[in-house]
Amino acid sequence: MRVMASEYMYWAKNQAPVRYALGSSEVPPCHLDRFPLDIADLELDGQSRYRYPPLREAIARHAGVTADRVVLADGTSMANMLALSALIAPGDEVVAEHPVYEPMVATAEHLGATIRSLERRAPDFAIDPAAVEAAVTERTRVILLTNLHNPTGNLADVTVLQEIGAIAERVGAHVVVDEVYLDAAIPPQRTSALLGDRFVVTSSLTKCYGLSGIRCGWILADPALAERIWRLNELFGVAQSHAAERLALVAFEHLDEIAAGNAKLLQRNRALANAFFASRDDLEYVPMTGGITAFPRLIDGDVDALNRLLRERYDTSIVPGRFFGAPDRFRMGVGGRTDIVEAGLERLASALDSML
Repeated sequence: MRVMASEYMYWAKNQAPVRYALGSSEVPPCHLDRFPLDIADLELDGQSRYRYPPLREAIARHAGVTADRVVLADGTSMANMLALSALIAPGDEVVAEHPVYEPMVATAEHLGATIRSLERRAPDFAIDPAAVEAAVTERTRVILLTNLHNPTGNLADVTVLQEIGAIAERVGAHVVVDEVYLDAAIPPQRTSALLGDRFVVTSSLTKCYGLSGIRCGWILADPALAERIWRLNELFGVAQSHAAERLALVAFEHLDEIAAGNAKLLQRNRALANAFFASRDDLEYVPMTGGITAFPRLIDGDVDALNRLLRERYDTSIVPGRFFGAPDRFRMGVGGRTDIVEAGLERLASALDSML
């Protein structure tokens, strides 16, 4: 049966809010009114701007590519839908990493693809190019990755990605990389879109910049493929909200300032998370060195029961690993305010202790 929904996204959007949201996977919301902004800057004249060039140019500068490689999209989720829609047809094979961010696989399955799994093995969940080589066939049209890996935060370095690109070239596939967390990498890494035309990259201003509400997403692709995706978008949304496009331009003008504050926040919060992990003998983990998320294993117990306990008794949340194909693990985010993350970790410790 054709997949018609994302189980994870429906679950995530319909959970009751909690105060200590370790289930969140982004930095705190950015208030753009902290920057000089007048209502006239939003150009509220009722018109839309087709393929809005100033925003494409701002994204191109940020990524280090030319503007003819940039396609605008409503967030990373829509960017993934558009990119995959342009690359696969019913019956094509998609090699998808595992653990996997479920909405990406759901999108490929909605489009009629057959999924072949690429195992990213514990403890660090690094990508092994030999495993990619073993997974692809002549029918593979897309190798589907996230970098940083969602949910574990693992960073795939340039050498590994280049090897994967060569494999894709050999079988006539593209490598689609969701890089929405990449700007939280330690050390910093440039987009894989710079590694050649086999790479198609999606991202947005959501996770690392706290700007989910303006839905500024994009796709980076070779110019011919970018044009195909633009034409495909005419079946979906044609153009983005222009007021949101203008707000995105304000964000890009101040992106270094926004990013600097978030980098310091994440450094503090990762240290708290690592100290918490080191204090537990009921979790299997890899210390956080970058990124926003961790994916510890609950050695003994039921992760869904832990999440229910956290919500009902501790006003806290995690994301059960079943949504990533790993039911004995959970995703934990450290992007919130430091006081919230610290208190959330204390409550997680109490919940774990009560389950012993």
